[in-house]
Amino acid sequence: MNKWLKGLVATGIMLLGLVAVPHSISADAKPNYTIATDTTYPPFEFQTQNGSYRGIDMDMLKAISKEEGFTYTLKPMSFNAGVQAVQAGQVDGLLAGMSITPERKQSFDFSTPYYKTGVVVAVDGKNKSIKSLDDLKGKKVAVKTGTAGAQYAQSIQKKYNFKLSFFNDSNTMYNDVTVGNTVACFEDQPVMGYAIKQGTALKVITKPANTGGYGFGVKKGQNAKLLKSFDDGYAKIVKSGEYDKIVSHYVGKGAYNYKANAAKNEKPTIWNIIKDNKSALRDGLIKTIELTVFGILLAAVWGLFLGVLGVMPSKLLRGLSTTIIYLFRGLPMLVLAFFIYIGLPNLTGQKIPAFTAGLITLILNEGAYIGSFVKGGFLSVDKGQLEAARSLGLPYGKAMRKVVMPQGIRLTIPSFINQFIITLKDTSILSAIGIVELTQTGTLIIARNLQGFRVWLIIGAMYLIVITLLTWLSNWIEKRIK
Repeated sequence: MNKWLKGLVATGIMLLGLVAVPHSISADAKPNYTIATDTTYPPFEFQTQNGSYRGIDMDMLKAISKEEGFTYTLKPMSFNAGVQAVQAGQVDGLLAGMSITPERKQSFDFSTPYYKTGVVVAVDGKNKSIKSLDDLKGKKVAVKTGTAGAQYAQSIQKKYNFKLSFFNDSNTMYNDVTVGNTVACFEDQPVMGYAIKQGTALKVITKPANTGGYGFGVKKGQNAKLLKSFDDGYAKIVKSGEYDKIVSHYVGKGAYNYKANAAKNEKPTIWNIIKDNKSALRDGLIKTIELTVFGILLAAVWGLFLGVLGVMPSKLLRGLSTTIIYLFRGLPMLVLAFFIYIGLPNLTGQKIPAFTAGLITLILNEGAYIGSFVKGGFLSVDKGQLEAARSLGLPYGKAMRKVVMPQGIRLTIPSFINQFIITLKDTSILSAIGIVELTQTGTLIIARNLQGFRVWLIIGAMYLIVITLLTWLSNWIEKRIK
């Protein structure tokens, strides 16, 4: 029995090593920084049809890095998650149209303000009853979590007596207003202007308020070299006129427009969206499948280990198995993902790559469910089977391995198949920590073209196709095993 358990542990360590081994970096390489960004915030950051990241912030960062001689790796995630990732030391800085506020200065060191903006209020284009802030009394309005718009709305909420609904991305917030769930939204002026230019059916009813500057932020007291490089590079591109060209390209006269830049100016049909974004959709699907396959394999190893512990003669080992299963089944996966990706680095000071953090989340969560039904499968085997094997002189471990476990595992095959499908769907939760899988890919596409209904229809269809294929494959394997 001990040999079998050691084999499980060794297999798990080996597989984890295959996916989590860090790459070596040569000593003479340029400094490389990990920069978090909210790529659902055009015109400052968004993803183009070919999967590259563009916008004022993205083009500015590219120009600055060229001037200062450093490289960077972008980590797209929600703004709120990006703030936490910086504070946890998981990323080196955050460039996401972040307003510089006194509250944020307590946790961040900021660059020179590079863009002045203000908050505006927008309502549905057909709405004629909401003309000013006074008309919001008793109504529900939408804000984006962690933004200057949300802070401004909260600061005047009592004065104008409205209710707040929070969203993680701008497009969902806009849609909530257009469908009538909320009557208005608070948004930064250039972002709202860009959305309206792309065809969002909203109109601005206020002048910019709570004006302030955007800045690049790093964790307070850290990454001083990166911050200085950003400021120095920014000063250079301002002096050369390159910064003005970048801003003009996105918000000036005749500025960038998604519709005008779409392939052959085609209408945003489902087929054209697929054609324009085929590379991004393919990469997102591959990442989802990678997470699912590695996740279910390693979770199966962990789950089998927990299942075996759950039927051991020792009360201590059985109690340990029960406690672990109870703990990780009870924790919501999103909470677990944030704890591993953001919480643990705060405690240990060690960075955890997003893919590794996502994989560990799947292993612990899905493995707990697997451990539960594997334990049930072993216990469902008639006790007489084990007693008969023992009476023939087989030791407990060998009797379990040769007699009980093969029968118990066969009984759990349908549950394994079901858990495989659940794991595929659960990977979508990991987009919250910056993994660009299929769901996050959809969010990035929508941020650019604002075609929420069509894009989510495409993403849903892709999930259904993959799940159907996996179900057929699993059923075929189940028949072969039986």
